[in-house]
Amino acid sequence: MKLPVAILAGGLATRLRPLTEQTPKALIDVGGRPFIMRQLDLLRGHGAERVVLCVGHLGEMVQAAVGDGSAWGIDVRYIFDGGSLLGTGGAIRNALPLLGDSFFVLYGDSYLDCDYGAVERAFLSGGKPALMTVLRNEDRWDRSNVVFRDGRIVTYDKRDRTADMHHIDYGLGAFRAEVFAAYPAGAAIDLAAVYQDLVRRGALAGFEVAERFYEIGSPEGLEETRRYFAHRERAR
Repeated sequence: MKLPVAILAGGLATRLRPLTEQTPKALIDVGGRPFIMRQLDLLRGHGAERVVLCVGHLGEMVQAAVGDGSAWGIDVRYIFDGGSLLGTGGAIRNALPLLGDSFFVLYGDSYLDCDYGAVERAFLSGGKPALMTVLRNEDRWDRSNVVFRDGRIVTYDKRDRTADMHHIDYGLGAFRAEVFAAYPAGAAIDLAAVYQDLVRRGALAGFEVAERFYEIGSPEGLEETRRYFAHRERAR
């Protein structure tokens, strides 16, 4: 795994209040460790060498806890939203100077233990400027939001869901910088809107993974993720 990884960790985490009023979501305790450290453990295990943390709300606390990444052997850098929230897509646009020509993007509340090397190879050999990983979900872990057919993302919509949506956006994307450079700097942009623009242009590759995701974006997701790590620790 050679591509750098942008982690989107700048949101207000309103669904987890009051837990996140004084603690950023990235530092919420999950099985005795802050969640961001769980993510970095995972990424290092898959060979990640460089991570850019896109932070906003209480981002200084994340920077103080993680530092330069030397504890993981990863080069960790930070980019702050600044005076206004940029949204998930705007945060990536803001981070382009630190990311280079091609990179992964994942959410700061997702634990995605998949084959990053296989995703990277599919992206680099696929000839499209972006790739979305998808999981056959059938509304099991959240509402399905993707029509994935013959290796293609046919439809992606988080709001207007249809009966033929059997897959879900897994939460790991790969992009060329040109995708975000096309948007104005400093503007608030939603990553979901970027994906939808790509689908309309036929510019979004798809890659199906088999491993389920865990997330801490909701109280229910947080408790399930804590149970997952507790079970994993007991199994050792």
